[in-house]
Amino acid sequence: MAIADDLKKTLTDPTPLYFAAGTADLAVQQAKKVPDLIEQLRAEAPARIEAVKNTDPKAVQEAVTAKFNEVLGSIDPKKLGETAQDLALRGVGVAAEYAVRAKETYDKVAVHGEQAVRNWRGDVSAEIVDIAVAVEPEASAEPVSEPVAEAAADEKPVAKKPAARKSTAKKATVTADDAS
Repeated sequence: MAIADDLKKTLTDPTPLYFAAGTADLAVQQAKKVPDLIEQLRAEAPARIEAVKNTDPKAVQEAVTAKFNEVLGSIDPKKLGETAQDLALRGVGVAAEYAVRAKETYDKVAVHGEQAVRNWRGDVSAEIVDIAVAVEPEASAEPVSEPVAEAAADEKPVAKKPAARKSTAKKATVTADDAS
């Protein structure tokens, strides 16, 4: 039965749909920025291309070779095993941290998607309604004078008597006696 409950919960959970809606909404927001980025790249491209053309390949090769020799020279064969183990443990820690971040990001995008869906539908945000209720007094409330309010406070509410229940047990015994 637990599998059926898990399956029902999974199929009725709207979070993945909200995540998809949030992703789509964020993608649209980012797509709106593309024309500006293209213009920026178009403006910067000639200077960057010229810088690459003017770069001396031998100078780049010498810089890369020097950096490679520096890294290779700093490796100690004795500590290589310890370093590999340390890196593996760090990798597990980093993976766990990324999993937590991914879950947090998933939840944030799902919340964004829920808001986007409400906006698309034209629904009023629940938060806005809560704020409006807190700020605005109820429109249907009539101002009440104080003497009436004090008189109402002095009166005790009248307790209603519960309705008496009719017993069917007596009828059943009468019917059984009549049948004999």
